[in-house]
Amino acid sequence: MTANCGIENYILNNRKEFHSLLLSEAGNVAKKINAILQAGNIDLLKNAESIAHFVVGNKREELIAFAKEEGVSWAKHSLTLSFKLEWIHALRRTLWILFRENNPLNNNSKFITDFYELEQKINDGIDEFLNNFFISYSKYKDELLTEQKKIVEHLSVPIIPVSSSVAILPMIGSFDSYRMDIIKEKILSEISRLRIAVLIIDLSGIPEMNEYTISDFQKVLNGVMLMGGKSILTGVSPQLANKMVQLGIGIEKNSEIKGSLQHALKDYLIVNT
Repeated sequence: MTANCGIENYILNNRKEFHSLLLSEAGNVAKKINAILQAGNIDLLKNAESIAHFVVGNKREELIAFAKEEGVSWAKHSLTLSFKLEWIHALRRTLWILFRENNPLNNNSKFITDFYELEQKINDGIDEFLNNFFISYSKYKDELLTEQKKIVEHLSVPIIPVSSSVAILPMIGSFDSYRMDIIKEKILSEISRLRIAVLIIDLSGIPEMNEYTISDFQKVLNGVMLMGGKSILTGVSPQLANKMVQLGIGIEKNSEIKGSLQHALKDYLIVNT
């Protein structure tokens, strides 16, 4: 019986002892077993058995698939990567302890050959798992952050209908080309969906824009006009007005300008009621 078969059989027949040894090597993670189970329904001890089986049994494809699955699971539940790293290193140490205690051929040359083969298999297997786990975790996390950013950006473009043909878009915060693209997309789709004839864009929450953002904003106003709508600008700050003058951008060509949102609502709600 080879050494790796001895380890597999030991884990299979002595699960409690394997768990106890692994937990003794796990340090801080041992204290987090129940918390991780409750947070993400992730059984670290059961998963460790699977990883050990794949590593010692040289089941590379199963190991990679399991690592990717674990990566998504940990990312989904926002579990700490340092715990996973510590846990996997504890599993590595545990497997080598079991190897030393279950070697059947201590002084045999074939045992020496088996030893080096198994050493490479365990180390390569553990590293393979960690590599694919972190790639999977990072990829899923990046995709999640991108989706969340899109959701937040769309929520930050609240087009509010105030009558059957008039709507308000209060613009707040800082803007870049990406956010302007989101605004343009949302405005054009909402003008079509809600059949908006007049869109009142309140800029009182924006003290200034850089020249690139102003240029992008002008494209937004052009889009409103091309959709057959009329844009009304309100709340233009002195700083923003001065920047537009300096850049020679005539936003007033594609839109009407009112001193305040209240003035625009008064004029257009009376007209459209």
